[in-house]
Amino acid sequence: MTTLTRTLTTFDQFGTWSADLPLRLFLAWEFFESGLEKFGGNNWFADLQSSFPFPFNLLPAELNWQLSMWAELILPLLLLLGLGTRLASLGLMVVTVVAIAAVHWPAHWSSLAELAQGYAITDQGFGNYKLPLIYLVALLPLLLKGAGRLSLDHWLKARFYS
Repeated sequence: MTTLTRTLTTFDQFGTWSADLPLRLFLAWEFFESGLEKFGGNNWFADLQSSFPFPFNLLPAELNWQLSMWAELILPLLLLLGLGTRLASLGLMVVTVVAIAAVHWPAHWSSLAELAQGYAITDQGFGNYKLPLIYLVALLPLLLKGAGRLSLDHWLKARFYS
């Protein structure tokens, strides 16, 4: 066995246990931080309530604020623990899609080139959906595959379903 093959085999074995962990840590921090900002801040959802997609546009702004805040505080903790990872990922994806629709998507665009200008971190009048889109892409493997072996999901499955 060559050195390269041994090295790649070691990476494969390590990755089986921990490949999802950086995603879980990154996403847990980002969403929890957002939840903490809402927890300590003032509700600004009333200013953009009409931009929320259905069915959230039918809910009172205060309820949307509470739903978003608690989702961003509780679901990241589940991600961190690897507990209910798929459900937590799905919930955070819903929060993110609502945020893109209500806050980050450009209000007006007439071409794909103009829409592409919103793929940015700062809002220059064209939206700023780059970061939330990165979050959606990072959540997708956790939704599809789960938390992996370094998780309570894996431990519970091995303990009760094997």
